[in-house]
Amino acid sequence: MSATPGPAATITGTAAAAAADWTAIGERLDDVGGALLPRLIDDEQAAEMRALYARDGLFRSTIDMNRHRFGSGEYRYFDRPEPAVIDELKHALYPRLLPIARDWWTKLRRDPPWPDSLDEWLAMCHDAGQTKSTAILLRYGAGDWNALHRDLYGDLVFPLQVVVMLSRPEIDHSGGEFLLVEQRPRAQSRGSSFTIPHGHGLVFTTRDRPIRSARGWSVAPMRHGVSTVHSGERVTLALVFHDAA
Repeated sequence: MSATPGPAATITGTAAAAAADWTAIGERLDDVGGALLPRLIDDEQAAEMRALYARDGLFRSTIDMNRHRFGSGEYRYFDRPEPAVIDELKHALYPRLLPIARDWWTKLRRDPPWPDSLDEWLAMCHDAGQTKSTAILLRYGAGDWNALHRDLYGDLVFPLQVVVMLSRPEIDHSGGEFLLVEQRPRAQSRGSSFTIPHGHGLVFTTRDRPIRSARGWSVAPMRHGVSTVHSGERVTLALVFHDAA
């Protein structure tokens, strides 16, 4: 991967996606179902995104995780129009993730439903009644955590999604590692943990992925969550590439 730009650099989603080593990212996704991405936003953009959490008019709903037994913490779904940086990141990342998604579905003998452009795919979601934004700001304080889950939202699902770290690990917060758990056929589950650097992204499996088996390729269901935050405040941006019903 290319060197991380300094704090004063202006980063665009298009440039960041173009600079990433997608061969290495794809190999890591094939191995464990998740892969770190290079820096997607700079310090200023991260601070601006964190500040949006207080602006009620930008969001369609707010979820108290403890109330719904999702863990502990809070997150907010953006309403439309989504902030420009979110729209740019999604449009920059989708065509890079699309070949991986199609390869996975082909290995699983499924017909990949995703068209070449994100706009076409979202139009398909909307025609199926999935019209709500799924871009999320998540905020965790000390003692908060997120239970293992999958972000499906409807029948139409893109199998990869991205989380962007808006806080500074070990400065703004401690703990709060990103967790992935893979359920392998007739075997014990395998877990992976990731510390996402400030401004960087992590791409990971939304629902399931192919793994090699004695009969070729098998489906490995995946779930993701966040370990307990020990101190401070952890804020992330989640980019899901399908809309919600």
